[in-house]
Amino acid sequence: MIRNEKTALIVVDMQHGFYDASWGPTINYPACENNVEQLLKAWSSKQMPIVIVRHDSRNSDSPLYVQGPGNELQESVQAVIPDLLVSKTVNSSFYGAPDLEQWLRARQINQIVVCGIQTNFCVETTARMGGNLGFDVIVPLDATRTFDLAGPDGTVISAATLMQVTATNLHGGGFAKVVSTQDVLSSLTEV
Repeated sequence: MIRNEKTALIVVDMQHGFYDASWGPTINYPACENNVEQLLKAWSSKQMPIVIVRHDSRNSDSPLYVQGPGNELQESVQAVIPDLLVSKTVNSSFYGAPDLEQWLRARQINQIVVCGIQTNFCVETTARMGGNLGFDVIVPLDATRTFDLAGPDGTVISAATLMQVTATNLHGGGFAKVVSTQDVLSSLTEV
C-alpha cells in the first residue's frame, strides 16, 4: 500500500475550532485524533514527508477564523515539525499557499495519505483533487471525522452516513483507496 519513503502524509484542518459545539453532532471523535496522532508519530519516526494544512477562515464568525483561538492546530499536530505548512481558505488543500502540488512534484512525491477534518468536505475534496492530478491517494477513513449535516430540504444526514458516502465516492469513483489507519501503519513496516 505505502510504496516508499517519499509517501507524504497530509493532515487536514486538525484545529481547535472543530471542538466548537456549533458544528453539531460528530462521529469518530476521539478516534480520529488518536489515529492522526499515530500516523504523525509513524511518519516522524521514519522521517517521511509531513504536510500540515490549516484552514484560515476570513469570516470573523467562523470557529476557524484566522485571528481566533479556534484557528490553532490541535496539540498533537503542533508537536510535529512539518515539512510543509499550507494555509487555505477553501476546501481543497491544493488551493492553498504555498502550492501543495508544486511542492509534491518538486520532491517527486506521487503518493499521498490524506487524513483530518472534515471527512466529507476538506478531506474528500483534497483526495478527489489529488486523484485528478494523478497522485496515488490513500484515505484512512478512521483518521477523519465529520458532523451531521442538513440538506437543502432540511433533512439531517448523520455523520456516519456522510462518512460512508465519502468512502464510497472516493473508492468507487477511483479517486482514492479507502482503508483503515491500521492498514496504513502495517504497510509502513515494509517501507
